[in-house]
Amino acid sequence: MSKLVVLNDKFEANGEIVLPEKFQNINSHNLHLFVKSYLASLRSNTARVKNRSEVSGGGKKPKSQKGSGAARWGSKRSPLFVGGGQVFGPSNRNYNQKINKKQKVLALNYAINAQAEKGCLFVVDSIKVESAKTKDAAAIVNKINKRDVLIVVENFDDNTYLAFRNIKNCYVIEKSELNAYAIAAFHSILIEKAVVDSLIA
Repeated sequence: MSKLVVLNDKFEANGEIVLPEKFQNINSHNLHLFVKSYLASLRSNTARVKNRSEVSGGGKKPKSQKGSGAARWGSKRSPLFVGGGQVFGPSNRNYNQKINKKQKVLALNYAINAQAEKGCLFVVDSIKVESAKTKDAAAIVNKINKRDVLIVVENFDDNTYLAFRNIKNCYVIEKSELNAYAIAAFHSILIEKAVVDSLIA
């Protein structure tokens, strides 16, 4: 059974929480599908070109229909000419990929279980830095992992946010922002007890 590492007020190991059975035996493909959908939704979709109906000009026929021995030229807006419209160019493409609600939950549970198996998921009663000083927040991060840490809190506290925001490879999110990609992307996760209780329930 996978276990979460419980920390005390000094952020030292002080116990364990065993994950329920619903976190076990989940197919990893659910996480794959969620990550694909999540990353696709982040694409900006700004690539766009004009077709021949949108480029300017083209009011006058460039040359006579007959007599030149060459092909007929109807408009300078034709894709055949420099400055003409683009054929089949990118325009208003929707990159979103559908994923079911149940698969989102399964993906999140799988990611949590995978991190717990590696011993990288830590639980603490409260994460607050009332001094708002970065050095105090850095001391917490260094006790967890010097590489990168995701911190999940029930609700943002202004001083805590200010303390953590300038720390490299440290990201603080609220419970409502938690998703499978965020859990899987970081090497260590520090979560408040209230958030864990809602996930396990």
